[in-house]
Amino acid sequence: MVFDAPPAQSTAHAWMPSSPCGPGCIEQIDEVGTGRVIARLLGAAGLLVSFPVANVITPRGRREYLQRRYARMVLSCLGMQLRVVDNRVTTSGAGVASSDVRFADSGEGVLIVAGHIGWTDVVVLAAVQPLGFVARADMVDWPVLGGLAKLMRVIPIERERLRELPGVVARLGERLAAGDRVAVFPEGTTWCGRAYGTLRPALFQAAVDTGTSVQPVRLRYVNSDGTQCTVPGFVGADTFGSSAKRVLRSKGMVVEVVLEPLEHPSIDRRDLARRCELAVRGTEQSRHGVLAVREWIEAGATRVQDPELAADMPEVAARPARRLRPFRRSSGRRGDATVSGTATDARERAATGSRERGAGVAELTRRREDPSGG
Repeated sequence: MVFDAPPAQSTAHAWMPSSPCGPGCIEQIDEVGTGRVIARLLGAAGLLVSFPVANVITPRGRREYLQRRYARMVLSCLGMQLRVVDNRVTTSGAGVASSDVRFADSGEGVLIVAGHIGWTDVVVLAAVQPLGFVARADMVDWPVLGGLAKLMRVIPIERERLRELPGVVARLGERLAAGDRVAVFPEGTTWCGRAYGTLRPALFQAAVDTGTSVQPVRLRYVNSDGTQCTVPGFVGADTFGSSAKRVLRSKGMVVEVVLEPLEHPSIDRRDLARRCELAVRGTEQSRHGVLAVREWIEAGATRVQDPELAADMPEVAARPARRLRPFRRSSGRRGDATVSGTATDARERAATGSRERGAGVAELTRRREDPSGG
């Protein structure tokens, strides 16, 4: 049976991305024993604790190699095998798989964009080549991971504070102009990997302003038999602890990173975002722009609705931003992710909510264009 997840709800402002993915999207795969889980955990913890020291004592010219090796060892401790495919150099339609693929030459600025599934995405991209990230601001307060975030020169972003977005774009542009590689997740939130959101155009403005090329990356997790895996999805009521436990117990997971041909910036960030979205989705059908033909997408045992297609999404009054406590997810920062009841109950709840929100439909439709460019 497939349950309908309720449409995502905005929480701080009408343009804040929100994913309706929840526990029903996560499908279990083969698991390792408790002893193996403990060994993996100790190995990953040892690497994370030793990395700052190793990074300081390593000569500057060797640090990129060190950081890449550390990221790959962390993936190994998580039970993940990395596979990198480069579609930028192929002439026959078949990508080149290589362990030595990189995003760009040293000192060459490039904006890397990918869909966002979970916290493991950061480790995966760093395993291809060390880079900076635009990431949630509270990450710098997390134990261990916060220190690593500072070493990686993370550009913090507060999703609740729409007015701060231009400043984030400006800092991102400065990093790109200086020749840095910086990754962004333009969906603005995490999805299960089967369902996905639109790539918001705001951060692409940094590439337009600096004339920086954009590297679309198709990222997905698969089981040993090649079927798509949703275990790394950081969705619903997940905490860092519950998500890490699920990943550490998994067996035979492969993470596939496909580098698509570079997209060159134009004068229109929206056009650039749509081109990158088509590249990131690969052979999957886009549900946005001119190819938007589906309202729902199947995701494991859950059917989720893309909030970009919900014409009656309400505009919620802004509230003071708050930082999350380490390893704790705030249910207010994303849509209701709990899957319960029957499909009929969910449709009845959605219909009731739609009637209650009816008064705001006309105003939201008139204001759907993001004043910040996001």
